[in-house]
Amino acid sequence: MTETARHRPLLSRLFGARESGLVLIILALFVVMSFASPHFLTWTNMRAMTMAFSVEAIVVVGMTILLISGGIDLSVGSVTALSMVVAGLLFLNGVNPWVAALMAIGVCAVIGSIIGFFVTYVGLHHFIVTLAAMVIARGLCLLGTGGRPLGLFALPDSFKWVGIGSIGVIPVAIVIFAVVVVVFDFLLRRTTAFRLVYYTGSNEKAAAYSGIRTKRVIFLTTVLCSTLCGVAGVIYMARFGSAQPTFGVGMELNVIAAAVIGGASLSGGKGSILGAILGAILLSMVSSSLALMNVSVYWQDIIRGSILLAAVTFDHYLVKRQAAGGRA
Repeated sequence: MTETARHRPLLSRLFGARESGLVLIILALFVVMSFASPHFLTWTNMRAMTMAFSVEAIVVVGMTILLISGGIDLSVGSVTALSMVVAGLLFLNGVNPWVAALMAIGVCAVIGSIIGFFVTYVGLHHFIVTLAAMVIARGLCLLGTGGRPLGLFALPDSFKWVGIGSIGVIPVAIVIFAVVVVVFDFLLRRTTAFRLVYYTGSNEKAAAYSGIRTKRVIFLTTVLCSTLCGVAGVIYMARFGSAQPTFGVGMELNVIAAAVIGGASLSGGKGSILGAILGAILLSMVSSSLALMNVSVYWQDIIRGSILLAAVTFDHYLVKRQAAGGRA
């Protein structure tokens, strides 16, 4: 350990500066809410809060990697719902639920491929393509179900175990979430292939001149994001025992907010899985705290939107400051 590193605060040595700040904010909120509400520090609330953010955080992982590559996906909520609907319809038509789940995840991967094709080879912006994909996927959900939830009461217990079962005292959904986080955090930090995502997002033209196949990187990160939406949709289906065509409305706000709060830049080239997960934990704690304090759901939306605006403004400030530093 160098002399400089030895004198850095413990949290900064364990995490980055952004992650350390988030850890302190989360701890402060945790302490405040422990005194503010007798229901906050209970096993039931902790479990509910963890379950609420863990599955959505799988989508946050995909969104973070996509943001680092310079892209964005507004269709994550609709694609997650489509995964539930496709798996549910296949199951109701006699397909084994595990096979139906794999096919639903495959459909989401195909949607990601189509989005990636229009972005990388047609040359359209992620924002426009995923906005269209959001509307189309939601339309397919409503078309396939007639706008009504699919009751999947005959799902076998072995499949429901994925959504509501536990390994010891730890819910299976949280175990899956932890595996996804560890795997992709390792890949982003330690593998050359995933370092290309940072290079592409930092400066796509420079990366292309240096021999990186940037279109392939953007295409694959787009597919990955949609595929993880498919995984989350299947877990939600197992958890709720139904497929909701209107599920996931507004999810893109939470997912993008978590990634940006955690340090991912909308300009690309920056971000970490750990930071994004801390962002998701913070948002989940804020939502839980507001609910326990009986704050109106309308105010909750306003507060979440304000948090996203503050995070984006802070990111914009950092980008401008770095650009000014580079010119100096």
